[in-house]
Amino acid sequence: MKNLFDKTQLGKMTLENRFIRAAIGEKPTLGQVNESILDLYQGLAKGGVGTMITGFTLVDENEKNFPMMAFYNDTFSEGHKILTGLVHSYNRNIILQLVYIGSYIMGDASGMTILAPSAVENLNTKVVPQEITVEQIKRIQQKFADAALRAKNAGYDGIEIHAAHGFLLSQFMTPHYNRRKDAYGGTAQNRARMAIETYEAIRKAVGADFSVWIKINVTDGFEDEVSFDDVLYLCKELTEKGINAIEISGAFSKFTKDATCFFRKEAEKIAMENNTAIILTGGNTDIKEMTEILNTTKIRYFGMARALMKEPDLINKIKEEQ
Repeated sequence: MKNLFDKTQLGKMTLENRFIRAAIGEKPTLGQVNESILDLYQGLAKGGVGTMITGFTLVDENEKNFPMMAFYNDTFSEGHKILTGLVHSYNRNIILQLVYIGSYIMGDASGMTILAPSAVENLNTKVVPQEITVEQIKRIQQKFADAALRAKNAGYDGIEIHAAHGFLLSQFMTPHYNRRKDAYGGTAQNRARMAIETYEAIRKAVGADFSVWIKINVTDGFEDEVSFDDVLYLCKELTEKGINAIEISGAFSKFTKDATCFFRKEAEKIAMENNTAIILTGGNTDIKEMTEILNTTKIRYFGMARALMKEPDLINKIKEEQ
């Protein structure tokens, strides 16, 4: 019988258990890793989390006004090296999540060029962005690749492409936001092109042995959202191209406060059809249900964020109770 505390292998990484700290925003100092971030990850490492995904990290200086970690040039390298060294001293893994925000802006956007697949008002921020050009698409894909290589050189065990939660790569998949008529819009194949090409650019930069993950939405929570068939297409293409793990997430708004394992049904289907590691994130609070999922489906890992914010030592407590 499989156990949530099994030691597993994912590519060249050894994972101490099946618990993944899912990304949640941190509070850096002008994009730099600071003492509060180091304290946070030290607490998670001491608390038993086997593998941690950082809060989203900016790949482009154009978005530097947003209050989150950044790695768009080498001036951020030293802080990231300190962070990875700290986590590794506890024999844990750390994955750097990379993001381009787009029209789902956070913080001061004055004087910035806000880009999106199409010039469609953002449902959350009410920002009307500029439609991104193909030249800008290629530039941003290279920004992801450059940041991924910096992450590798800084000692991260891998990177995660943030293609969920309404940020730029997620919007390319969503018909509501993507109304393009070119090779990046229309069909599922075209709308998936941005995420696939971003992955390919990263893989070319970091090589075959470095772990590359992606986080995707299986639901957007509004009309004209991404379809599950579109999601299956994206997962199939990425799996065939060598993605190491796919984290399953989506819109939480439709779930009650008592709901658990929010995207189980979708993650089960994706895991059944794709020979890559699937991480189920969202509402993972019932250990019995998680253990049952582990032993009756092909889902291998479980992402947790808010629960670990409340109790950084939660994983140790769960282990003690078993």
